Amino acid sequence: MQAQTPQIGKKISKHQPKGLVILHEDQDIIVVDKINGLLTMGTETEKEKTAYFLLTDYVRKGNPRSRNRLFIVHRLDRDTSGVLVFAKSEQAKQFLQNNWKDFTKTYFAVVHGQLEEKEGVITSYLVENSAFRMYSVNNPDKGKFSKTGYKVLKENANFSLLEINLFTGTKNQIRVHFAENGNPVAGDKIYGVNEKGIKRLALHSASLTLVHPFSKKNMTFQTSVPPYFYQLVK
Repeated sequence: MQAQTPQIGKKISKHQPKGLVILHEDQDIIVVDKINGLLTMGTETEKEKTAYFLLTDYVRKGNPRSRNRLFIVHRLDRDTSGVLVFAKSEQAKQFLQNNWKDFTKTYFAVVHGQLEEKEGVITSYLVENSAFRMYSVNNPDKGKFSKTGYKVLKENANFSLLEINLFTGTKNQIRVHFAENGNPVAGDKIYGVNEKGIKRLALHSASLTLVHPFSKKNMTFQTSVPPYFYQLVK
């Protein structure tokens, strides 16, 4: 089935959540473009400055007693920008999560250095340690199989701009795979190098094609690559 251009839902500028651009909204899902620096969901130390909190307030139109609610389908790291999907019912959430592995997810990243192979696939089994850092292991019984496809679009002496196909959705997968490959994502303070002058984590969820939980039609949501990524590979 051909991917269809999403129809933008009704706009309510009065309640437009800060840090989020609504790409599509209907009675089953809401799709947004999240800025970098905003959490997907709350933590023990931060409850309100999250996409989930802001969008819950948005769907409730500011009425805390409203029964409207959202369900988290997937997450983007705080410092990763781009396409993020929430469901408006438990049924929609379950459908999207059950079929998530079959959806097409495209990211763009700027990594340090130049890659010897300009196009390829990285696979490993990823596991989380006690410090909540992900790393690769050889034992499939201990780690989660993770597969990342990539293609170099542009490079200079210091950086490479990559188009990435995320075949699986393990936590921090892209960041770990390229860091372990010797090409950490620019601006990655956890898996990368401590560097000055990098304004942000250079990782962006640019495109997502999914099957709508109710209509069962393919829908594609796209966002622009941040201009800063191109500045790094001038």
